[in-house]
Amino acid sequence: MIEKKELKKEIADLVEEALRIGATDIHLAAGRPPILRIDSRLKAIESRNPLGPEEVKDLALGLLSQEQQEKFWAYKDIDLSFSYKETARFRVNIYQQTEKIAVAMRLLPTKIRTLEELNLPTILHQFVPVSQGFFLVVGPSGHGKSTALAAVIDEINHTREDHIITIEDPIEYIFSPKKCIIDQREIGTDAIDFHRALRAMFREDADIVMLGEMRDPETISAAITAAETGHLIFSTLHTNTAAQTIDRIIDTFPPHQQNQIRMQLSSTLLGILSRRLLPSTKGGLINAVELLIVNSAVRNLIREGKIHQIDMVIETSVDEGMISLNRSLSNLIRQGLVSYENAEIFSSNPSELRLLLEK
Repeated sequence: MIEKKELKKEIADLVEEALRIGATDIHLAAGRPPILRIDSRLKAIESRNPLGPEEVKDLALGLLSQEQQEKFWAYKDIDLSFSYKETARFRVNIYQQTEKIAVAMRLLPTKIRTLEELNLPTILHQFVPVSQGFFLVVGPSGHGKSTALAAVIDEINHTREDHIITIEDPIEYIFSPKKCIIDQREIGTDAIDFHRALRAMFREDADIVMLGEMRDPETISAAITAAETGHLIFSTLHTNTAAQTIDRIIDTFPPHQQNQIRMQLSSTLLGILSRRLLPSTKGGLINAVELLIVNSAVRNLIREGKIHQIDMVIETSVDEGMISLNRSLSNLIRQGLVSYENAEIFSSNPSELRLLLEK
């Protein structure tokens, strides 16, 4: 068994290497050397030997408290986060596969970047002073949803005098209160579950809530109700497009509740940002987005259940600041920043992308 002092050095060495190379993820599993994700591609650290099952087990359990270890053995997986010096934070998932332990670590930079630094649409600034409603950031796992939300929350922190509560599993970015009071609650440590923590915020004098993820109908319903009753709610979903997101939220509920949720959503939804990170021809990753800004036309479509028409509203509302994913991708291709082949992979409608490029 690795001694605690040596274990810490082993993890520290891996983290230092990942930071030096610019990796976003570290993967540890028996039978292979540590693997890093660099510019969306996985690459083994060739200078290191394959890890043994006991070595991975010791490295993984060394990150857990006794209470967390008991939870891991009960459920066979666990989420947590840890800070490395003042350089970085990591979101960690430890899980069991083929009766062996594996670890996935995602790098969370300690510096919260601005919307400009993330190359996100400047029109997102218009959601910062809003007093109530519901705003979502969506996209595949690992494409910067939490990073985008953190940028918006930190701008609010610097410009408004409000009480912000974040409910996360685990806590990712650490906010330093500026003009706002910011309380960060971690599921399992500071709260039992998302639904209970969200329900409690009504008694905690919260103005703004950032919900790390909406996982069940109870949490979604509570979030929409909070947005109806004078709160500004931010959250994420693992969906690909704005229209798909609205469908997913409504379909989460049984048929007899769907009309009510549709009506609530039509009155509370402010916008949906869908984000993708693509390999850039210049190296690194580059941002492509879809942005829905909810106007009266979109509210009517949600109420009437005509969600499939929302894509057309986005495409024809460029003057209002809306952006379709294909238009974002085509602009990147024309600027020579991404290849057509990579853009096509991320497009939800490749034939439409080709038509845009032919114009």
